[in-house]
Amino acid sequence: QVQLVESGGGLVQAGGSLRLSCAASGRTFSSYAMGWFRQAPGKEREFVAAISWSGGSTYYADSVKGRFTISRDNAKNTVYLQMNSLKPEDTAVYYCAAEESAIATMWDEYDYWGQGTQVTVSS
Repeated sequence: QVQLVESGGGLVQAGGSLRLSCAASGRTFSSYAMGWFRQAPGKEREFVAAISWSGGSTYYADSVKGRFTISRDNAKNTVYLQMNSLKPEDTAVYYCAAEESAIATMWDEYDYWGQGTQVTVSS
């Protein structure tokens, strides 16, 4: 079992940066692949980024590639999402998720979810 708590969301102007954190409970955090997803009002949840258990592999959605960076610190049971050059279309609730096997990009492959943190980018 893994419990996930996101933090770091907020209101930022276009072009600004935010760093999201996702703190995980449980002693087996290092065995989980982790992902970030987002959901804007009236839209489906979409994949943002994912990282393997070791941090050696990362995947990004085309819409955030080059602007967002996912990383993890297994000693701190935390995964991060550094978001730079933010755009109004990045506005959404951001969720972190944990997956017990391989790195994944589909939301239904993930086993555990946080409660989400709101990111709002003003133009």
